[in-house]
Amino acid sequence: MKILFQGDSITDAGRNREDCHDLGPGYPKYAAECLREAHPEIDFEFINLGISGDQTKDLVARWEEDCIKVDPDIVSILIGVNDTWHHAYDKSFIDNSLYEANYRFILSEIKTRTNAKIMILEQFLLPVPDKEIFHPDIDAKIQITRKLAREYADVFVPLDGIFAAGCVERDMYFFSDDGVHPNENGSRFIGSVYAESVEPLLG
Repeated sequence: MKILFQGDSITDAGRNREDCHDLGPGYPKYAAECLREAHPEIDFEFINLGISGDQTKDLVARWEEDCIKVDPDIVSILIGVNDTWHHAYDKSFIDNSLYEANYRFILSEIKTRTNAKIMILEQFLLPVPDKEIFHPDIDAKIQITRKLAREYADVFVPLDGIFAAGCVERDMYFFSDDGVHPNENGSRFIGSVYAESVEPLLG
């Protein structure tokens, strides 16, 4: 079973880009460990093609090579925070309709050109003070991600909501130093949620 992890720096996490099977130290590593332990009977192939800094437009540009030709059985996508972050400080936010069109393109390509199951993990923002300026934009884009998940996803993981609940029980900095990039605790947390959520697609 070929599982493809796609996304930005949260997925990339400093992986060795010369080796697509190098999962890096982020959540893909922990998701793979959980799945291999839970399912020793399944011959998994895990591929990480997340690229730090990517926005949805970047996935559009590389989708042919980095998804369609990979021909995965399951593709998981965690993208979107940079569509806000890269435009936040000068308030040059991209239009929500463009964000939706970009994301819809990659999902439609999977549906029409592969047999892969789709797992969408929504972008998230932990409640750190210096990122409050993201909310006017990222909150609306999270709603678009949820809308697209209802249309395209076989499994949806509401990470923004899950982290919001987690930050009631624990200090926000337990999961991330900057509110966006998970530390080891945050990566293990996403990995365990991922492994549990993908179960229905393994049959």
